[in-house]
Amino acid sequence: MVILASGLITIAAGRAAGAAPVGAGSYTETLPAGRALPAGCGTISSNPRQFLTANAPAGAVPTNDWWSSLVYKRSDCAYSLPLHAHPISYDTFANGLGFSYTTTPTISGTPTTVGEYHYPYSQDILVGVAGLNAPIVRVDGWSDWTVSPYWTDGTRTLRATIGHGLPFAYFQATGGNAQITTAGAPTVWLNTGGTLGFTAGGSDYVAYAPTGASWTVSGDTITSTLAGRGYFSVALLPGGGSRVDLANRYGQYAHAHVTGTRVSYSYNPANSGLTTTYGFTTTAREGSATGTVVSMYPHQWRYLSGGSPIPENYVSARGAMRTLVGVPSFQTSMTFRGVLPEIPAVADSAGADLTTLNSYLAAVQGSPEGPSGGDTYWAGKGLGRAARIAEIADQVGNTAVRNSALTAIRNRLNNWLTASSGETAQLFYYNANWGTLIGYPASYGSDLELNDHHFHYGYFIAAAATLAKFDPAWAASGQYGGMVDLLIRDANNYDRGDTRFPYMRDFDIYAGHDWASGHGSFGSGNNQESSSEGQNFANALIQWGQATGNAAVRDAGIFIYTTQAAAIQEYWFDSADQNFPTAFGHSTVGMVWGDGGAYATWFSGEPEMIQGINMLPITGGHLYLGYNPSYVNTNYAELVRNNGGPPTVWQDILWEFQALGNGDAALANFRANSGFTSEEGESKAHTFHWIRNLAALGTVDTSVSANHPLSATFVKNGARTYVASNISSSPITVTFSTGTTLSVPAGRTVTSGAFSWSGGSAGGGTNPTNPPTTAPPTTPPPTTAPPTTPPPTTPPPTTPPPTTPPPSGSANRYLLAGGGLAGAGTAGTVAVPSAGGTNHDGTPFNPATFTATGLTFTYNGGATAFDLFVDAGGSVGNATQVRVSYDLTGNGSFERVETYRYFATDPVTGYEHYTQAAGLASATGALGNLSNGTVRVEVWSAIGNAPTTLGIGNQSIVRLPYA
Repeated sequence: MVILASGLITIAAGRAAGAAPVGAGSYTETLPAGRALPAGCGTISSNPRQFLTANAPAGAVPTNDWWSSLVYKRSDCAYSLPLHAHPISYDTFANGLGFSYTTTPTISGTPTTVGEYHYPYSQDILVGVAGLNAPIVRVDGWSDWTVSPYWTDGTRTLRATIGHGLPFAYFQATGGNAQITTAGAPTVWLNTGGTLGFTAGGSDYVAYAPTGASWTVSGDTITSTLAGRGYFSVALLPGGGSRVDLANRYGQYAHAHVTGTRVSYSYNPANSGLTTTYGFTTTAREGSATGTVVSMYPHQWRYLSGGSPIPENYVSARGAMRTLVGVPSFQTSMTFRGVLPEIPAVADSAGADLTTLNSYLAAVQGSPEGPSGGDTYWAGKGLGRAARIAEIADQVGNTAVRNSALTAIRNRLNNWLTASSGETAQLFYYNANWGTLIGYPASYGSDLELNDHHFHYGYFIAAAATLAKFDPAWAASGQYGGMVDLLIRDANNYDRGDTRFPYMRDFDIYAGHDWASGHGSFGSGNNQESSSEGQNFANALIQWGQATGNAAVRDAGIFIYTTQAAAIQEYWFDSADQNFPTAFGHSTVGMVWGDGGAYATWFSGEPEMIQGINMLPITGGHLYLGYNPSYVNTNYAELVRNNGGPPTVWQDILWEFQALGNGDAALANFRANSGFTSEEGESKAHTFHWIRNLAALGTVDTSVSANHPLSATFVKNGARTYVASNISSSPITVTFSTGTTLSVPAGRTVTSGAFSWSGGSAGGGTNPTNPPTTAPPTTPPPTTAPPTTPPPTTPPPTTPPPTTPPPSGSANRYLLAGGGLAGAGTAGTVAVPSAGGTNHDGTPFNPATFTATGLTFTYNGGATAFDLFVDAGGSVGNATQVRVSYDLTGNGSFERVETYRYFATDPVTGYEHYTQAAGLASATGALGNLSNGTVRVEVWSAIGNAPTTLGIGNQSIVRLPYA
């Protein structure tokens, strides 16, 4: 192992496989026994580059992007699913690239129940090469927000470049004429030289051929020889204005092909400003133009610094897109409003409220992590809970509870951040082919689909930041800080020189928010549910960077946090009421899709969870939720309306959110209903502390900023309270934009104004240097390079193969027609009835039941495993659950009952795999030898409103832990 001066950790070449040390921590480079790799088409598990060309960039393959279904193929093993780039949506086929521009949304549901809006892919034109019949489409290159798909059939080739914010698609073709096929005969309104303007599918397009070439229109087919020069472009025009004038204006840049995109950002602590530059590299195929045509999302054009958009706008699933013509780049200017380790204890650090708080703290002292689970998500939730408890207890001087929480955090992190030879659980595994660090046990597809790494790891990093305040030695790169940095780099690598991980994996730089799905293989594109857990990751980077003196990490966190806070206000909350379709009727969505949004979740149809999933976890890094107090009240009012009354679950999360708009009302709700059950990542200590202090402080004052990232300003009845936290070992002075200054001793949080208070005792480390330090040195790539040779052009099969049949007499059992549980049978299906819109989590409801009797086997000390083939079709919000019960002697009494966490199915037709990786929700009794015993498997719908198909016969299998 080598520790560079910058703190970047690399592994020496030639090290033996197994545990790879990183300071005092380690990860494994050997897949733990029984654990899964990302799965998909063909040999993608072991060769994720199989759908790349030899020209594709070296290093880690991007995932979790708007175009991921091109490269991470799961449901269409030859091409892709729709790619919603905006303003154009695309799809890939054997004969080329389809274009769609849908301007009228499809809306389902009602304004008071589950509902969705989508601008679905509906093809206007298909662009290709005459005669092209490619058996597969590959990826030839990518940049920060563009991708270049590539087709070849051995005679003809087509290369396209498409991207976010590009009204143009750029093409290179060989082996035949350029060809555009339209949906019905096109209406041509411009045909001069190499420029053809036409309307197809109700949308206006312009095709630009090289100088000296022309276009020929015959029926629904448009062709050009391209004068033998092999390049052309196609642009979508916005509605309104003169389309001929627009075609000519766009045409000045039609042959300045965009060949790269790159973001750069700069945080200026002096004015708390974030400047972001979105740059476009162009290559002039002819002429000398260097600019291009760029369309901006609402979260960009609202903060545009310079530039004059044209009057015409594009329609998109995110709202109106405004366009700049002839620019090489554009800049946005935003203000970072600050975050806090925790809300200051201005109201509960003395008197009766302190007594109440300490009683709540005493109740969690013995179990600060609460009911946390063994996988990366639920272990992370427990760490997050403990971190909140430690922060609060420190503020009010309750060192016993604080130390208990810190000990729990340290023990949990030390376990997870250390891998031992042969260990299979509570560890991280690095796969060089995929360029990813996977924690096992995984959950919610974090292994099989590379989902949600920012959600899971954000909790780990945030807890590590809290621990680092009190134990800076623990956070040193030579101790456990190096492993924490790897978690950061996996989810959102901030260092372009580090090719072990893709740059900003989960954060879509141009869209301004994260994507949760690793593969994005859905008709509606990629999706993200919990924007607030994405912000938890961003806040964790700010807190960790500040605690460890790492300006690069801190600034990456500020870039993601500030940008995504703006995107959430636009696309999850629509707080300006300008982006959602009017007929949708909701003030918020639970999920953002590439082509729309849904008042729904993957796991529940309850309003509390649909809205609450974009609030949790509530931390001092979630003050952005309160940037618009009026909207907070609107959002909460919708919850009460849709729920038919106040919340009955997740009350703590929802009241904490309400407190950002009306703290007094939230406190009244808490005091009148304090017998509620806490959400799994919450505690009553934190809920009370948050609400009680916001009732005193008021709402976030976004008109004020400061020159220190750990700061905030609140206002109530016109009176401001200024807050700053110093987690370093030296005193600091914080200056606010109003001119107010705060002197903050080492380790303290201090307030002034309406409330003067000081608390906390963190020893802390060194503040980051300002301006940000130079980026760390480039990291060498993994010693074993991923394969670069393209595989054969024949696409792999699209249906998951049947599981390998077990030998005769095996303890492995297939689910069979008629309810049997035995050897492999004929492939078939069973319909698992709908949950009927009711939550049946943990309790079988109309289950499909499969039973094996007369079993005599010796227990091998292992655990139950299963692989269930489940398909909810196009239904949103379904989840399947399984229970496995063991009657060891066949006497009718089940000595061991295992209920697994339910599996949220996607709304795309095709089997998904529900496995034991979901984790146990509950288990009673113990396993032992089977003597004429019975095993029963029950499969039911835990939530949802539609039936689910279960593949049986030679498909779904249960592997019993018996020899």
